[in-house]
Amino acid sequence: MLKRFFKRRVGWMLVRNTVVSTGVFLLGLLVLWGMVEQAGVDPVVATALSFILSNSIHYVLGRTWIFAGTDRAVASGYALFLANAMVGLAVTVSLFWLLTTFTPMHYLVARVLVSVFAGLAMFALNATINFRQV
Repeated sequence: MLKRFFKRRVGWMLVRNTVVSTGVFLLGLLVLWGMVEQAGVDPVVATALSFILSNSIHYVLGRTWIFAGTDRAVASGYALFLANAMVGLAVTVSLFWLLTTFTPMHYLVARVLVSVFAGLAMFALNATINFRQV
């Protein structure tokens, strides 16, 4: 199965995914900052909420550009995308909590580091299970 990820077509999907992920991540980071700094929301709760918002936008862009041509229905695709996002959310919130609790790392730096691990896991899940492109 791992061999399937090392193809040019999958590489371009990963590039497109990285572009989309970066854009929605920056939006999510802005929302996170606003909730924590401006609204006084707990950083862990704000991380979860901004993550869900970002991933809903990511689904639309993923379906139309990253994994264009999928035969999965919109509703079931979104349900699977959100299920995969919950895996990403668990990774994100857990690692974020560990880094902000046990290190002096600033919460925004921790969120950036955590996004790399969660993003790769979610790409793999969506490419194979949801959109069935790999």
